[in-house]
Amino acid sequence: MNFQQLRSVREAVRCGFNLTDVAEALHTSQPGVSRQIRELEDELGIEIFVRAGKRLTGLTPPGDALLPVVERLLLEAENLRRVGNDFSASMEGTLSIAATHSQARYALPPVVRDFRARYPGVSLHLHQGSPRQVADMLMSGEADIGVATEALASHAGLLTLSCYRWSHSVVLPVGHPLLETSLPLTLQALAEHPIVTYDLGFTGRSHLDDAFQRAGIQPNIVLTAMDADVIKTYVELGMGVGIIAMIAFDAERDRQLRMLDARHLFQLNTTRLGLRRGAWLRGYAYDFIEMFVPTMTRATVEQAMRNDEPQPWGDNI
Repeated sequence: MNFQQLRSVREAVRCGFNLTDVAEALHTSQPGVSRQIRELEDELGIEIFVRAGKRLTGLTPPGDALLPVVERLLLEAENLRRVGNDFSASMEGTLSIAATHSQARYALPPVVRDFRARYPGVSLHLHQGSPRQVADMLMSGEADIGVATEALASHAGLLTLSCYRWSHSVVLPVGHPLLETSLPLTLQALAEHPIVTYDLGFTGRSHLDDAFQRAGIQPNIVLTAMDADVIKTYVELGMGVGIIAMIAFDAERDRQLRMLDARHLFQLNTTRLGLRRGAWLRGYAYDFIEMFVPTMTRATVEQAMRNDEPQPWGDNI
C-alpha cells in the first residue's frame, strides 16, 4: 500500500470517476491510475469502485466505508509535511484564504496588508466564491482558512469559529422619498419600493427573506447580486433601494448614496472562520487569524480544535 494508490482513489471520487481527469490531476497516465486502484483493491481484498466495463461509475459499500480513512491518511501525510515546514521555514511558505466577495472586499484588506508587512516571505493566495464554494475549497485542501457568513457552520467536515456579528443597512439615492420622513424605517415602507440585494445564500440573505416572511410581506426584489458594489451601482442608477451589509457602505466613497440603519428590521448575522477538521496550520496562519479577530489567539484556536466545538469570539459590530 502506498500514498499514490490512496491519492488515485481520492481523486477518482473528486473527479466524478473520470479517470482521464484523475490522470491529469495526478500528472500520470490513465493506465497508471487504473493500475494503482486495482493493486490497492487486490491488497485489501475488496472492490472499491463500481465498474461498467473499464469505466468507474461509483463507490461500492466497502468503498464508501474506505473513503473517509483514505482522506484521513492523506490529511495526516500533509500534516507531517507542514509540521516539518513549520519548524524549518517559519517565515516562508504559502497561505490560502477562501472568502466570500463581501469579506474579501470589506473585511480582509487591512488584515492582508498587515500580514504581508509581517510575513513578506509568505505567498498569500486569496480565493473568492460563494459560501458553499468556500466550504468546498477548505474540504479539498485548496484553502487553509475560510471566511463566510453562511453555510460554513452547517458543514460537518469543518470546524467553524464565530468571528463577529453585523447588521444590514438600506442604501438609497440622494433625494429618495424614504429619506424625507422622520418615522422609523419599516418593512412595509421598504416593500413599497423595488429592492436590490444579495443572491440567495449570500451575505445574510436568508435573514432578509425570513423577516419579510414573518411580517407576511412579499418584497419586490428586482435584482440580486453577489457583491455589494454591484448592488450600490444599480441603486445609483435608480433601479431600487439596496439592502447590503452595513460594513459595505462608505460615506466618503459612496457620495451619491445615503444609508439608513436597518438593524431593527433584520436578524444579526455572524461572520464565521472555517478550518478543516484535523488540518495542521503553519504558525503564520494562526497569526493571520489573530489579525482578523484579535481575541482569537493561537491558544484559543488550538483549544477549539481539541474540543472540536465552535466558540464565540469578538465583539458585535
